[in-house]
Order: sequence, then C-alpha cells, then structure tokens
Amino acid sequence: MRAVVTRVRQASVTIDGTVNGSIGRGFLILLGVGPGDTEDTAKKLASKICKTRVFEDENGKMNLSLDQVGGELLVVSQFTLYADLKSRRPGFTGAAKPEQAIPLYELFIKQCRQEGYTVHTGIFGADMQVESINDGPVTLLFDTDQ
Repeated sequence: MRAVVTRVRQASVTIDGTVNGSIGRGFLILLGVGPGDTEDTAKKLASKICKTRVFEDENGKMNLSLDQVGGELLVVSQFTLYADLKSRRPGFTGAAKPEQAIPLYELFIKQCRQEGYTVHTGIFGADMQVESINDGPVTLLFDTDQ
C-alpha cells in the first residue's frame, strides 16, 4: 500500500458538488492499494499512520500524535499512486483491481475507526475534488513495500 499523508488544518472531499467528507485538524490520507497488499498490510499501515507523531508540542517539536491533538482523518482512494511513469502517459496496471482494492481500502478505514479516530472518506472510484489547508506543510510518503 502507498499513502501520501498530509498534516492539515482542514480538508474536504466533494463529489458531484456535494461535500462527502470534511475534517478539521488531522491527516488527509491519499491511499493506493497494490496487487500484493493483504488485510495484514492494511491493518499495519492504518496503525502506523495513526500513531505517527508529527504535531508540534509546547516546544515546537513534532512530538504529538493524532490522538494527542484530537485529530481526524480524511481518507481518499488514490490508485494513481501506483502509476507507471516510464512514458509521458502514465499507466495504471500496477494498482490493484477494484475487487481487491475496495475491501482493503474499507478495511484500512475500519482499522482507523477501531483505533478510536473519526474518519471521513471519499467514494472509491468516484471523480472527487479534494481541498486542503496544509499545516506546515508536513507531507509524508508511506510505502509498505519499502
């Protein structure tokens, strides 16, 4: 799995002119699923992201986790994270097929909720407009293959 995680002050995802999910302080997570990913991969990645300490403490150090700041999550599916960029036109055969990716995307979300977080989402495969006010900016790339 691959995830681009951005620390945000607020973020939202709109589908067909309607806001589908919106958060205040927290993480905007763009999540891609690869063909080698499993339920274990989804659970471990969710836990790792939720416990990542990138919020500033009273000394200005990135030392606080999502739960310590009362943060929320906005998770948006992003198959393009598996793009093949060898040519000028990206190929997407490296992403998992929907029949594999959708259950793992949903499991990732479920795991984040089980860890106690408020999670808002886009809709898998939909044409979405994502807005965010990045905080820092702090953006991290998680790749379970590395």
